[in-house]
Amino acid sequence: MSRTPHLVIGIFLAVLILAAGTAGYIFIEGWPFIDALYMTVITLATVGFQEVHQLSHAGRVFTIVLIIMGVGFVFYVAGSIIQFMIEGRIRDILGRRKLEKELRKQKDHYIVCGYGRVGSSICDLLASRPLGIVVIERDPERIDRLSDRNLLYIAGEATDEENLIKAGVEKARGLLAVLKTDTDNVYVTLTARQLNPELSIIARGGEEKSENKLLAAGANRVVSPYLMGAHRIAQTILRPTVTDFLELTLMGKSLDIQMEEIPVHLSSKLIDVALQDSGIRKDLDLIIMAVKKPGGEMLFNPSSQTKLQAGDMVVTIGERQNLERLEKILNP
Repeated sequence: MSRTPHLVIGIFLAVLILAAGTAGYIFIEGWPFIDALYMTVITLATVGFQEVHQLSHAGRVFTIVLIIMGVGFVFYVAGSIIQFMIEGRIRDILGRRKLEKELRKQKDHYIVCGYGRVGSSICDLLASRPLGIVVIERDPERIDRLSDRNLLYIAGEATDEENLIKAGVEKARGLLAVLKTDTDNVYVTLTARQLNPELSIIARGGEEKSENKLLAAGANRVVSPYLMGAHRIAQTILRPTVTDFLELTLMGKSLDIQMEEIPVHLSSKLIDVALQDSGIRKDLDLIIMAVKKPGGEMLFNPSSQTKLQAGDMVVTIGERQNLERLEKILNP
């Protein structure tokens, strides 16, 4: 039985015994309600006050029974309170141990520093994919929401190096610094870069002048939510159809049509195969929009003679199920 029903039962029994004792004195001794209630209370409390009125033989027997019930009730309530406290403590300990165990198992995961409006939205999008996520957050209310969503988290300051280590920054694939202030994001970026030189870091920049500082601190990319929001609004006015298309494919507004980037693994059977012979268009009905080479070169609208190489990143668009089939071919 859980802790809450124990307390509910305890309250119910207390009211029941009090009512039964009061009714008993009224029925057996014929006392007024207030005298019967007072006698019941001092009897259950075992304070040893003088009897309200002289008790009859039946009244004394009833009082003995009431005392036994009262003592039993006290033991039950005391046990429930102790159980409540112990179970809560044990659950907290076991919960922390389970959390720490899961954190130690994380590898190639993403660390989200800050669970505010931007951070929570990022987690919503990442959680739709089979990606490991660890959030570092200090606000107790936000931590409760993380716990309710069963997201792994570190309670504390993201600017604390120890918390970054607990989050597995040395084994992580990427870190997203989306704290409230640019100063904190610069510090987190600098610390994370020192702990893991190979880490991919994306930082939030609230002010335009902070971009250079974040890049200098080690961020691979700097994103300004305000600038992106303004740009999106402007594009909605200037190119509404293009904006609708991008939202359809990138913002998850369509369950079927998606845009995806898929890496080409060394073991893929399409290496050194021309796109026209790969069957990507003919068999999977997918459109190859671009191919990004390992060196960073981007081939937009690659020709039919373009051959895929290991390490390429293929940007393609089409139905989700066909994209999943292509991923199995390119990254088996």
